[in-house]
Amino acid sequence: MSKAAKVVAALKVEDLTERQARAEHKRLADEIGHHDKLYHEQDAPEMSDADYDKLRQRLKAIEAKFPQLVDMFSPTQKVAPTPSTAFAKVRHGRPMLSLDNAFTDEELQGFLDRVRRGLERETDLKPDAEIALSCEAKIDGLSISLRYEDGVFVQGATRGDGSTGEDVTANLKTIKDIPQTLKGKGVPKAFDVRGEVYMERKAFMELNVRQVAAGEKPYVNPRNTAAGSLRQLDPEITASRPLRFFAYAWGEAEPRAWKTHSEYLKLLKEWGFKTNPLTRLCHTADEVRAFYQKIGEERPSLPYDIDGVVYKVDRIDWQERLGFVSRAPRWAIAHKFPAEQARTRLNDIVIQVGRTGALTPVADLEPVNVGGVMVARATLHNADEIERLDVRVGDMVIIQRAGDVIPQVLGYVPEERPKKTHKYEFPTHCPCPLKTKVASEEGGVVRRCSGGLECPFQQVERMRHFVSRYAFDIDGLGGTHIENFWRDGLLKTPADLFRLQEKAGDIQKREGWGDLSVRNLLAAIEARRTIPLDRYIYAIGIPLIGEATAKLLAQEYGDADTWLAEMLAATGERKKKPDPVKKEKAAAEVGESYGRLCNIEQIGVTTADAMCAFFGEGHTVDIIKDLRKQLTVEPVTRRVIAADALLKDKIVVFTGELSTMTRDAAKARAEELGAKVTDSVSKKTSIVVVGENAGSKARKAAELGIETLTEEEWVKLSK
Repeated sequence: MSKAAKVVAALKVEDLTERQARAEHKRLADEIGHHDKLYHEQDAPEMSDADYDKLRQRLKAIEAKFPQLVDMFSPTQKVAPTPSTAFAKVRHGRPMLSLDNAFTDEELQGFLDRVRRGLERETDLKPDAEIALSCEAKIDGLSISLRYEDGVFVQGATRGDGSTGEDVTANLKTIKDIPQTLKGKGVPKAFDVRGEVYMERKAFMELNVRQVAAGEKPYVNPRNTAAGSLRQLDPEITASRPLRFFAYAWGEAEPRAWKTHSEYLKLLKEWGFKTNPLTRLCHTADEVRAFYQKIGEERPSLPYDIDGVVYKVDRIDWQERLGFVSRAPRWAIAHKFPAEQARTRLNDIVIQVGRTGALTPVADLEPVNVGGVMVARATLHNADEIERLDVRVGDMVIIQRAGDVIPQVLGYVPEERPKKTHKYEFPTHCPCPLKTKVASEEGGVVRRCSGGLECPFQQVERMRHFVSRYAFDIDGLGGTHIENFWRDGLLKTPADLFRLQEKAGDIQKREGWGDLSVRNLLAAIEARRTIPLDRYIYAIGIPLIGEATAKLLAQEYGDADTWLAEMLAATGERKKKPDPVKKEKAAAEVGESYGRLCNIEQIGVTTADAMCAFFGEGHTVDIIKDLRKQLTVEPVTRRVIAADALLKDKIVVFTGELSTMTRDAAKARAEELGAKVTDSVSKKTSIVVVGENAGSKARKAAELGIETLTEEEWVKLSK
């Protein structure tokens, strides 16, 4: 974030000018879109629920003051991101909407007042009449919709973007709480049952015990684990996970006999569904608040995670009168719990070194119970965060489990600060035995060890990355095995993996290893002696180089030897680079190889400099060359593009839902026509194809004046 953007982000909404509000609105929309994708599509959130909710609250406040900024691309007008392409799409008969949130008693009262005003306006409700609310604990899981026809379960889908979800029928059939056929009277001929797939805490902990025993990384929390389990392509994996289901709503229902939400919940139980026992019908605001307080007190002892209480107007005819606004109903709201906090002593600040050399400060705490979980360590993120918090060793600090999962330090208690404390000095050298210098990224907050692949702390993390799924994908070699092998000297560098055959006897003598498991491991390693170039580049673990960027590098350079030679040439040119006023101009002045690297789509100067710093360490290059001797790296088969190809040298981006073709098919057709397809919009982009429910990419294309095509226009163009 630029300095100007930071200044605007710090301003109160009421103090923003329209120009500042427009910039802040775009920043928030992009950030929310990024975190939506991580949460809904990858089940890998980087941000706590509380921090995410703050982003949405600020965005809504800006739109309330500047309504002219509201458009179809705003996150406030959408439920969730477009569903992924791993599963077939299912269009919901009735949209699966999200809920607005209340975080304070004042916001709850505001909801109750709006409901009363709306009913007084739309019905003959008297001012002193009671409005019954169905109140239920809000399960922290994955929302799904189940389709039943003639009482038989025929299809199940995730929420997706609210209109279209993913078909996960086969996986849902493995969950025992979901009846395959319905019993009892009054079952509609065709209807959708909606609810939440979740995992109980005890089952989650037992699953993690099995993960660790198998040498695998433990899962983060029950919600993400449940979501990831349900979205497995192999139903047998889902069946092996202890998933549960609570039903609580409906979509299409023909015919619908129930007149209240509470009546519907009773019918669900008669038909064979599990419903949340923490449900009550409340008739006054005082009853609602008492229920919220009671559930909050019981929360730590519940067998599953909840993050609030949901209130719904009980009468369905009143729900219909109140209707909906954008992405949420007017007749329901989620009353979120505040993140649980505790106070404890900060005993030390410890530095951890990741696979890319990033130094992360971690608070070593006097163990304290936070929401039923003992917390002894919490991340402090980076040097800037320590400076902002001004926490010091010996302080009494306030701890919060962000999103009830990730422990974080909120600050210190001034009146309990010991007299003799000192500001924390971030280390200038890596704590590894090499004691190499720590380098700060230009314009960033991350500080890295410059030891590269020779840094012992990085070696274990890099080895774990090297054998991971999208790198060399070596079966039978989990994180614990890597750590043990490294500690005992069996592995030090990636090339050592391919020399383990020489140490088969030593491995077989180790606890948990036998003749068969050793043979299987060595066979899995041998099977990876031939590897595609993009996987090879990604596996090396270069800072800022993910899977997509590795593919771009592979396409650009073609084969492993050319790629390495160009990286070394670019690194040599980078060292001669003048102090840049304009980076792009400076890159062009330095040399051909460095300029070529900078000009690759989605690379740019920052990533190029990080790569050059990586290859600037002599021992790093030696390790890569040693690995190269062990492998056959498959070169990239280059596409031959005709000189008159319709889209030759064009850069195309697809965004939103495509209804007449899959995203992969559209990309393949664009490449056949000579285009390069990328995932992000920049000044270099030639065409953006905009499908339904497009987001920030379409907005950015409009801002940059890039040509946009509808799906229909794309089909005509690409015929």
